[in-house]
Amino acid sequence: MSDNENTRNESANAENADNTDNTSPNTKLNGNDAVNLAAEQSRGTAHRNIPGLGLDEIPLPDDTANLREGPNLHDGLLGLLPLVGVWQGEGQAVELPASPDEEPKDYAFGQQLVISHDGENYLRFDSRIWRIDSNGEPTDADQRETGFWRISLTDEIEVTLTNSRGLVEILYGSPVNERAWQITSASTIATEQGPANHGPGKRMYGLMPNNNLGWVDERVAAGTADDELVFIPYMSAELKRIAG
Repeated sequence: MSDNENTRNESANAENADNTDNTSPNTKLNGNDAVNLAAEQSRGTAHRNIPGLGLDEIPLPDDTANLREGPNLHDGLLGLLPLVGVWQGEGQAVELPASPDEEPKDYAFGQQLVISHDGENYLRFDSRIWRIDSNGEPTDADQRETGFWRISLTDEIEVTLTNSRGLVEILYGSPVNERAWQITSASTIATEQGPANHGPGKRMYGLMPNNNLGWVDERVAAGTADDELVFIPYMSAELKRIAG
């Protein structure tokens, strides 16, 4: 199977997060099984959290990625509650071509994603990605992304993200259901040294029946007309909760 096929398959898993069990493709967990699986998995993660800085104290609580510790989650964030935690896993990505005539290049990556809060009405989003070679070994750092997620009383999601490659993006969206969320670019800005070919896109995040977090990012293909946007796979991954 090619890397492009892997990317498409991971995209389908994220978009059908409540309909596909990645550990057993032909079996859907019922409600009781899902609860039991979550309880079993939490035995290894419930005691883990991101560390505080341990420096001079400030009159604000430390960020927490564990809902059992630290400040209470703000009531306005209940629609995003399942995202809180530390997630880690692997995925597939495509280096977007500068023009339609160029062939995209595929690569595998590892990712650690920390989604935390400090009791205020936003989630902090912090992603670190590294490249993986054909033997499954980590090679070089790839990119970092940090930002904030908010959700309104009418379930309108707004996300601000800054990427280490020289990108700033604003995305809006809404929950697909209580375990999946879709956001779409409203503004994508590249710095002078950033990737000029990185166009707008859309993302889907979803909890799978095995309680892993799947996500997919699709971008507008180079040369696409504004009135006929064509999205192509850009990045996708499946991440396992390791803390929270």
